[in-house]
Amino acid sequence: MPADNNADALPVPSVGDTAGPRLSAGATGTIVLSWMEADETGTTLWYSTLADDGWQPRRSVVSGKNMFVNWADLPSVVPLSGEHWVAHWLEMAGDLTYSYHVVISQSFDGGVTWSDPIKPHTDDTPTEHGFVSLFLQDDNVSAIWLDGRKTVNESSDDPTTSGMTLRGAVIDANGNLHDEQLLDELICDCCQTDVAVAESGPVAVYRDRKVDEVRDIFVTRNVDGEWEAGVPLNNDNWKIAGCPVNGPAIAAEGRQVAAAWFSVPEQKSAVQIRFSSNGGANFEQAIPLATDGALGHVDTVLLDDGSAVVSWLQSVQSGLGDLLARHVTPDGRMGTRRKIASNVPARSVPQMALLGEDLVFVWTESDDDGTGIASARVPVEALTK
Repeated sequence: MPADNNADALPVPSVGDTAGPRLSAGATGTIVLSWMEADETGTTLWYSTLADDGWQPRRSVVSGKNMFVNWADLPSVVPLSGEHWVAHWLEMAGDLTYSYHVVISQSFDGGVTWSDPIKPHTDDTPTEHGFVSLFLQDDNVSAIWLDGRKTVNESSDDPTTSGMTLRGAVIDANGNLHDEQLLDELICDCCQTDVAVAESGPVAVYRDRKVDEVRDIFVTRNVDGEWEAGVPLNNDNWKIAGCPVNGPAIAAEGRQVAAAWFSVPEQKSAVQIRFSSNGGANFEQAIPLATDGALGHVDTVLLDDGSAVVSWLQSVQSGLGDLLARHVTPDGRMGTRRKIASNVPARSVPQMALLGEDLVFVWTESDDDGTGIASARVPVEALTK
């Protein structure tokens, strides 16, 4: 349940054990929550839209017996524009636990009916493909994802020949695949990606990987249909031998961009944010929002005045954290930390969306009966005053 006195709980129309809750906000103001539910017949991708009176009755996108379900690799239902929606989920592609493919389906009637799904990647390797970000580009669906096709070379000692890559593609209204691109030839194995569309075009953030195992957040822009080479968002120099499963978040409005992330610079955990006023071409100095005890799993939204709200998990005991949120301005002025929820599982990816004068939060809760989804609405004013 919400911990903030200003928060109003929003009951979610999920049933039974759930996984992978994900918030998506459309350009027209539509907010969609999607999630997975499993029963004896298989797994279903459900979604609900948010209205003034709360989450609306759920609707299904697809059901199947071979879906891959994971707490960190989240399917999505995204209202791109008006009646044009897109959904993605993950399907097993082999006997190994992490052998799965991405499939994408489109709707042109606001999520009522869905097209036959297609894969955005053309390889058929029984390897990991996931951590997808979907966005609208020139009236088409664009996607970036973590692509494990090179991991079939695991016997190699050279991670550049056997590591995870970041790839992208475009799918038109007829389901045709275009513009497959390799964005980065070596990245972290299982950190979420994120994309925001600025006035100048899409801007993506992801966790890079170097041969010496430095895994810092990188940023890249799509200019005239081509992704630029990724560059460090910040030189944290976090060296870690395995993936922390802790991706960045980005938001954009016009030329203003805000990117938030978790890292461990100088062996101290930190949540930070950087602002850009030129569509992500350059960023201002990093602003630390949380240090000792931060678990990460960040999200961020931009407000009308160019300031931002960042959310993250802060450790309270083993395996649990408080969901905190904090307002911050581009010149570094910060509000107090507000506790949105207590005892959130560390294996959770809380998210936010802006709805008028309110912020909508979604997170995972667990008890003896299983895992469920919690949601609350908090006035923006409660965070900025």
